[in-house]
Amino acid sequence: MTESKEQEAREESPALGRTGVWTLVITSVAGFMASLDNLVVTTALPSIREELGGGLSDLEWTVSAYTLSFAVLLMFGAALGDRFGRRKIFLAGLTLFTVGSAAAALSPGIGALIAARAVQGAGAAVSMPLTLTLLTAVVPAAKRGMAFGIWSGVNGLAVATGPLVGGSLTEHFSWQWIFWVNVPVGLVLIPLAALHLRESRGASPSLDVVGTLLVSGGMFGVVLGLIRGNPDGWTSPLVLSSLTAGAVLLVGFVLYEQYGAKHPMLPMRLFRSRSFSMVNASGLLMFLGMFGSIFLISQHLQTVGGYSPQEAGIRMLPWTGMPLLVSPFAGALADRIGGRRIVFAGLVVQSLGLGLYALINDNLEHFEYGPVVPAVVLCGVGMSLYFAPMATLVMDSVRPEEQGIASGANNALREVGGALGVAVLSAVFSAQGGFGTEKSYVDGMIPALYVGAGVVLLGAVCAFLLPQRPAPAPAGPKAAGEPVDAAAEPVRI
Repeated sequence: MTESKEQEAREESPALGRTGVWTLVITSVAGFMASLDNLVVTTALPSIREELGGGLSDLEWTVSAYTLSFAVLLMFGAALGDRFGRRKIFLAGLTLFTVGSAAAALSPGIGALIAARAVQGAGAAVSMPLTLTLLTAVVPAAKRGMAFGIWSGVNGLAVATGPLVGGSLTEHFSWQWIFWVNVPVGLVLIPLAALHLRESRGASPSLDVVGTLLVSGGMFGVVLGLIRGNPDGWTSPLVLSSLTAGAVLLVGFVLYEQYGAKHPMLPMRLFRSRSFSMVNASGLLMFLGMFGSIFLISQHLQTVGGYSPQEAGIRMLPWTGMPLLVSPFAGALADRIGGRRIVFAGLVVQSLGLGLYALINDNLEHFEYGPVVPAVVLCGVGMSLYFAPMATLVMDSVRPEEQGIASGANNALREVGGALGVAVLSAVFSAQGGFGTEKSYVDGMIPALYVGAGVVLLGAVCAFLLPQRPAPAPAGPKAAGEPVDAAAEPVRI
């Protein structure tokens, strides 16, 4: 049977099939691991600082090294799979992630931990975008909604439980176990993936090496400059050269993708669509404000609140766990009244929650958790309302053959927003306060959270500017290097 006939048979089959079930399980668990490591480290940061030392900038890099390498290599990982085989590259990424996790657990110092986190992020970036294309290649069209729903739910569970898992493992074992836990899971998944995943490739695979190098170097320069701004001084040679070089490389990336790349990793013409531009801008700003705030609040609960890592993770659940309760209802409501209104409302509520958390702490003589619960719940509800319809808005903003590119771009920009959020809000924090005393921590956190609230509110403005009925971005020529891939279908993630 030819490959096309096999594809047709899968489309007509009403059952998921053994291969489909195995693929769903393997890709869901792999996605869970990659998503979990975005936030699992946040509640362990005080313990890491106590054992390995290091200042605020070092702690920032334990988070940012992962999100940054994840963000800038996400679309490159998808391109590698298209060219060399998705199962093969997925296995390579999963292996790299497992090795990086073991290296993080064995790190003798903060520098080694940061390097290991970057390796983890690279492995996740290579494997994560291929989970959906591997699923699409084997799951019948009639079952894809269910399969993608399960995949998305498992990934949402990882985000929800990240701070709690990290806190529990740190308190009852050690912070090293937040990385050790990935190793046995990876060692089980690798042979299962080799046995049960079906190989597939893109229709016209290509790599954009120059674009990847430009955007990777640009983002590294910008984040490095932001992180070192306060400790080294904003006019220091390192900071000025990093920010300048990063900005130049990012401008070069935009120009190269628009005019020089035969097969661009991110076609700039997509941004001619107001729908595509605004939906991605709102996502970047949302993650910038949210990730930076979680980074500070999770430490605030331990440093000022006096809670153990596990107790801090539990107290973050009204925020991080809320999508499990609210998102299904928000998604159904979005189908009735439109996703634009739901996303706008979610970002406004998220902004109010961050501002309220800062305002309450500004008026507390001694920290109490009870008064801040409404703020934490608001943040959770806002995040839930944002996540539910966002994927639909992204997919509706481009043509069907470009939905794979759009999904990768949206995920990459959100991860970049997360890395920038930790850097920007930490810069505000260290300019106004520090770890010296409880008062100095609160003095730094309050203005940082107000900045985060303002950034998320700006994201709400972008969502408000979305057209009522998104118009797909203008189509580009086939020579632009965006082949129609059988796996590039509407993906609701």
